[in-house]
Amino acid sequence: MGRGYIVEDAVEGYLSKLCEQKAGPVTGLLIGQSSPQRDFVVMATRTPQREESTALTGNSLDKEWVTEHARQVSRMLPGGLYVLGVFIITDTDSKDALTSLRQLLFAVENLISSDRLWNPADDDVTDCVTLHVNPKTRKTVCRTFDVTDPKSMAKPADWKYQSGVCSSWIMLSCCLNVDILVPLPDDRTSTENMDKCLKEGLKVWAQQIESGVCLIDGKKLPEDTELTAGQKRNVRQTYTTQLLITPDEQRLTDVVQQCGGSVSVRGAIYSRTYLHSNKPKVKLAEKLLKRDVVSTVATRVQMVLEELLTSEEESKGSSRDKQQTEQFCFPRRIFCPVKVSGQVSVCDYQFSDEGLSEVTDRLKEMLDIDAAEQDLDTRQEITAEITECSVAAEPTVETVEVPEPKRNNYIGVAMATAVALLATAASMLYLNDI
Repeated sequence: MGRGYIVEDAVEGYLSKLCEQKAGPVTGLLIGQSSPQRDFVVMATRTPQREESTALTGNSLDKEWVTEHARQVSRMLPGGLYVLGVFIITDTDSKDALTSLRQLLFAVENLISSDRLWNPADDDVTDCVTLHVNPKTRKTVCRTFDVTDPKSMAKPADWKYQSGVCSSWIMLSCCLNVDILVPLPDDRTSTENMDKCLKEGLKVWAQQIESGVCLIDGKKLPEDTELTAGQKRNVRQTYTTQLLITPDEQRLTDVVQQCGGSVSVRGAIYSRTYLHSNKPKVKLAEKLLKRDVVSTVATRVQMVLEELLTSEEESKGSSRDKQQTEQFCFPRRIFCPVKVSGQVSVCDYQFSDEGLSEVTDRLKEMLDIDAAEQDLDTRQEITAEITECSVAAEPTVETVEVPEPKRNNYIGVAMATAVALLATAASMLYLNDI
C-alpha cells in the first residue's frame, strides 16, 4: 500500500471547475503538509497562462513556466505548507500523462530545493505526488515518486477527499530579531558570484537558527512531547514561540577578513507556522518554525536583489560615487486566509511603493485566490519609514545611519556593501561602496 493523501474537499471542487473549462490540458500545484503516516493537501492552484505564448503546445508541457510558478508559490507559503506535487487535467492516456508529470515533478523539486538554505532532516518525507484527472470521466490517477532518487519508479497512492482537513491545525508564531553580516569578496564581477556569497553567508546564519533553542509558550519542551496532549480535539490551538541564539554564535563580525563590502540584514521578522493535528511532536514544530524563519529572510533578500538588479539594468550609465551608502526598504509580510475551514493562511510580500491591490492581484495570479483588501492580515509587520540624516564619511556596519534612498545608484554586480534592515514593521537595505 502506498502513501495516503487526505485532501480538503474544496480541492475536489476546484479541480472540477478546471475540468469544466475545456481549455485543453491544465497543469498546477498541490499544496499541503507531509507527515510520516500520511500527507494533507489543503489547496491546489493552476499554472497561470503565459501571455506571450500558450503554456501548452499540443501535449508538450512548458516545464520552465511551470517550475518558475512553483518557485514563486513556494515563497508565498508560510511554515508547514509546501508544494507537495503537481497535477494535470487532460484526456491524454494515463501512461503518457504520468511521464509528463514525472518530468514536471522532478523539475519543480530541483528548482525549489535549490533556493532552500536549511539542511534536509533524516525524517523528512521525500515522496512527492502526481495527480492525473481526466476531464471527461473525472477519473483520477494518483502516484508518488521519491524525488531524492532520479531513478524512482511510480508508486500507487490513496487519494481521499475529506472536509475540514485543517480545521484544527495548530498555529505557532514567532518574532525574531535578526542581525546578519555577510562579507563580499573584492572580486564581484558577476551576479553569480554575488548570489553565491550571499547564499553562503545566509547558510551560516541558518545553521545558527537550526541550533537555536525554541521555547513554546515560554517553556522548553522535550522533542517527543505531543503538542496536542491533554487538549480538546478539534479545537484550534495557537502557540507563541521564542528562538534563543547564544551570544557567541549570534554575530558574524568577530572574524577579521579582507573584503570589498558587506551585506547586513537587521531588525525583526514575524514567522508563522502551521502544524497538522495528527499527534504532532514538538520536534516537528520546532523544525518547521525554524525553516520558516530562514525562508522568509532569504526570500526577502532575494526579492530586493532581484528588484535592484532590474533597477541597475534600467539605469546603466548613471554616475555614482565610489564611496556611498544607500538604503532600501525590504517588503513586509502580509497574510491571507485560505478559503477553507481553519486558520491556515498563505502570505505575500509588499514593497513600500505597492498598494494592497497589487498584493490581491498576485494572490489571484499565483494562487488563484480571490481576496479582498479587507481579507488581508497586515497587522504583523508594518512598512519602515525612511528618515533623513547625515552619513559619516567612512560609515561602519555598526553605524545605522539612514540617507535618502537612491535606487538608481545600485550597480548590481559592482555592489560593494548592502545593509538590509528588517524590522517588526520594517525592512531596509543599505548599499556602501568601499
